Amino acid sequence: MTERAWFAPKTYGYGAGLPIAWQGWAVLIGFLAGLAASVVLLDGVARPVAITALLFALVFICWKTTDGGWRWRWPR
Repeated sequence: MTERAWFAPKTYGYGAGLPIAWQGWAVLIGFLAGLAASVVLLDGVARPVAITALLFALVFICWKTTDGGWRWRWPR
């Protein structure tokens, strides 16, 4: 990765850990704000569709911006 990473890799397992840059924190706060807005403002089928879209966007951004990428980690 040529640019600075936004998320740290998990120590154990697969995926991303906590944000390590302000951009990562902004993504996480934006996700939580969007989630709260979806729960409060939407009803019916729109709520789960919006929550699913937000979740997929968060996972995609974390996957693209994690330091070292996503792979299984099991330190010895």
